[in-house]
Amino acid sequence: MKEFNINTFVRKNIMALQPYISFRDQNEFNAPVMLDANECPFGEFNRYPDSAQKKLKEKLAEIKEVSPSQIAIGNGSDELIDLIIKIFCEPKKDAILMMNPSFAMYGFYATVNENAVLKLDLDENFEIVKDDFLKINKEQQAKIFFLCSPNNPTGNSIQDIEFFVQNFDGIVVIDEAYIEFSENNSGIELLNKYPNLIVLQTFSKAWGTAGARVGVAYASEEIIRLINTVKAPYNVNSLSQELIINLLDDKNRLKENVKKILEERTWLEEQFKNIGCIVKVFPTDANFFLIKMNNAPTVYQKMLEQEVLTSQRSPAIPDCIRINVGSREENEKLINVLKEIQP
Repeated sequence: MKEFNINTFVRKNIMALQPYISFRDQNEFNAPVMLDANECPFGEFNRYPDSAQKKLKEKLAEIKEVSPSQIAIGNGSDELIDLIIKIFCEPKKDAILMMNPSFAMYGFYATVNENAVLKLDLDENFEIVKDDFLKINKEQQAKIFFLCSPNNPTGNSIQDIEFFVQNFDGIVVIDEAYIEFSENNSGIELLNKYPNLIVLQTFSKAWGTAGARVGVAYASEEIIRLINTVKAPYNVNSLSQELIINLLDDKNRLKENVKKILEERTWLEEQFKNIGCIVKVFPTDANFFLIKMNNAPTVYQKMLEQEVLTSQRSPAIPDCIRINVGSREENEKLINVLKEIQP
């Protein structure tokens, strides 16, 4: 890639912005009398949370082998996506680039921020055509490329990710919400090589804490400083921080969750072979399947009537439904319902 200077990509008003800094969180005290933040003196969670999320970042830094200064914590990955667009994209002027199909929220937050959304159509195997990528990068000049791998809703990992990081003239965001279910390496390994790279991960999927709303961004110290400047002061609550810190101390939690889900994924894949309404099950590296159905709208509706909730992807992906891996009990009900649907 060309020589990268972060200052040429950041909005001027963001560069001049002064972050909100909690005096309490920037200093160490032994037994402080806290009369500085207009809090109630009573209650179990009466104090504001650690705005810098220091303990959580220290634990993650040790696990991921990065510096705490290379980590930003968000109220889910959604908040981080929104903040990244706000930092780099001038409203009514700049554009983002995203794969098509991919996670809809990239386009949603870009539109909310009055930025154009450029879509890079994937091939029949849901891979990026490199020539198409190089062409749109040269002609359209988007500020940010959101690259979801494994991709939602297709389930596949994008091949040769480093090529796209290296050849994009802007910020590349690799969204790894489903990376724990894949055998591929994380983009975190590329951070020290590419200063234009941001890697997003989440505790919502493999960790089983979607209700806690905790997402993580890994990037250069410069980019993380910008995210921390723009984010709300107390964007992640005390309960969520404590929950995730305790989870990280449980070395087996993640392994057990992933093992069970992968076992159920394999079981479901075998069961799908005997379902008449299924036309094709696409390869997946995630905790869900993209499945082509005979008359997908009817199949979706019949499942819904039996209170089996799935995600209809038609007409964006014709005749396709996304179905995530559940518990054995949930998966058995899914299969039983599908078996009753005539092709």
